[in-house]
Amino acid sequence: MSSDYYETLEINRDAKDADIKKAYRRLALKFHPSSNRNPGSSEKFVQLGEAYDVLSDPRKKATYDKFGEEGLKGGIPPEFGSGGAWSSKYVYHGKPDKTFRQFFGGDNPFADFYTNDAPMQLGSLQPAVVKTQDSPIERDLHLSLDDLFHGCTKKIKISRRVMNEDGNTSSIRDKILTIAVKPGWKEGTRIIFSKEGDQGPNSIPADIVFIVQQKSHPMFVRQQNNLIYKVKISLEMALTGFSVDVQTLDGRLLSIPINDVVHVQRKGEEVSNAGCSSCSHKLYSS
Repeated sequence: MSSDYYETLEINRDAKDADIKKAYRRLALKFHPSSNRNPGSSEKFVQLGEAYDVLSDPRKKATYDKFGEEGLKGGIPPEFGSGGAWSSKYVYHGKPDKTFRQFFGGDNPFADFYTNDAPMQLGSLQPAVVKTQDSPIERDLHLSLDDLFHGCTKKIKISRRVMNEDGNTSSIRDKILTIAVKPGWKEGTRIIFSKEGDQGPNSIPADIVFIVQQKSHPMFVRQQNNLIYKVKISLEMALTGFSVDVQTLDGRLLSIPINDVVHVQRKGEEVSNAGCSSCSHKLYSS
């Protein structure tokens, strides 16, 4: 029975290759026998396969456009075949499922849109289960001021559930996560290990997030990128002057002379007010 391949794919004769592919994709999914039980769907599916097989091939399409189905299937005279047209008789292989698999790259046309890697049988074309990712697992990472000043490497062992090779069972396994702490990191810095949480058959592992928490230091208080050093002094020292030795985080020993009167408050009463004239360090007394 004669048929018009363009009408079968519901496209115009000036349709481009992208239009042909788009039409076949839409109609093949619509009339595939596994998803369409209506009478005539199987026959329509075969027609779609043949139409796409011809129109997606430049040589077959050129022959069909010039000589019609009769010239395509009956062959054309040799003198017309010198331009590269399909001169032998065309016969469709009659396997629309083969055309379908070649087009979609497999039996599962939904593979591009879902993350389930399990193969889908041609007899059951149903969308795969959409995987969702678990919420992030957040843990505090306590670091000393020295760690944050110099930088360091921290290794943390975690235990997580991992799917076995059979894809159905799981087991608990340990893993070492390595954190390269960079100098200057601040409290609240987040270090993210993508998809290192528990694995499950129908879920994407959660991200593991470590949040930097700074430990208290016996000498310094951090304010942004500044270090504040506090020292207790007597009233006599505040009024007469003194010197303070400060051991810095990088190992230096700073001797800071205080020659001016230092601001002192005692029992809510202000005694005097002056600053350190020889340096920019802030000193406090009580």
